[in-house]
Amino acid sequence: MKRSVQLLAISTLAAGMAACGGSGSDSDSSASSGTGTVSFGITDAPAMDLSNVTIAFTEIRLKPENGQWVEFTLEGFEQVNLLDLQGGLSEPLITDEEVPAGTYTELRLIVDTDNSFVKRESTGDSEYSLAVPSGEQSGLKLKGDFLVAADTTTNFTIDFDVRKSIVNPQGNALANYMLKPSLRLVNNLEVGSISGEVDVAQITSTRMADETLADCQYEGAVYVFSGENAETSDLNVNNEEGNPLMLVPVKLDDESSLYSYTAAFLTEGNYTISYSCQEDNNEDDDDLNFEGTQSLEVVANETTEAELIPLVE
Repeated sequence: MKRSVQLLAISTLAAGMAACGGSGSDSDSSASSGTGTVSFGITDAPAMDLSNVTIAFTEIRLKPENGQWVEFTLEGFEQVNLLDLQGGLSEPLITDEEVPAGTYTELRLIVDTDNSFVKRESTGDSEYSLAVPSGEQSGLKLKGDFLVAADTTTNFTIDFDVRKSIVNPQGNALANYMLKPSLRLVNNLEVGSISGEVDVAQITSTRMADETLADCQYEGAVYVFSGENAETSDLNVNNEEGNPLMLVPVKLDDESSLYSYTAAFLTEGNYTISYSCQEDNNEDDDDLNFEGTQSLEVVANETTEAELIPLVE
């Protein structure tokens, strides 16, 4: 394994988009001691078949373990295309807001469905409606403990995985697309990234010359799985277990003629990555061919460099 040590760049495209708001009810005195400062941003693990996914967030709510909800109104976020927030980019939801210190057990994002929509690459500027069940009432829910320390600023990022979250419903539906949200919350001090390159031309040529191998259907994507030597599998949102953590489409580097990728906001630990150039329907079981499978360790605030795919035997 090769590793180049560098700080993880977490870009914020502020430009007037930083959210503002005020906190709601104070928590019980038993919930915390003093206050801390929090910032929450949002990022997206890349999608492949959509050109625009705009989800209009209107409010963020935080639930202290022993207190009442703390709420912040978000302004201007209805214009942000989540697909612009990939490869380590993030957009601030709230910045340096004071909240009761202590353990929090849940986060919710309230959605304005009237201003949320999807666009497809194949249909240009046509907008498709997006249904978000309970999005305007109880919101998108992310449960799990996170800590806000007293007299300290803590920065979090919400990883909104569009590829896993957007499904195309069949038959009678509330909208053209449905949202089945897949969210991860990470502390920015605890994350690193994986970067690498893929020789797509070589892989395509090899597959075309061997009729026993499936032909490449597009440039492909790198699949990221939690754990060392994890079993590779396609993405199927209907499976409760075994799904990849994220899919990262590769992008052409004109100077090298190789395709590059970056899987960002990964918590410190071991991961398995693998590449496939076959289409993956996120609602069906697909028999994909994987190659370049390798295990890597992610260290906080570092970028782990993967071996070139295909691997040299």
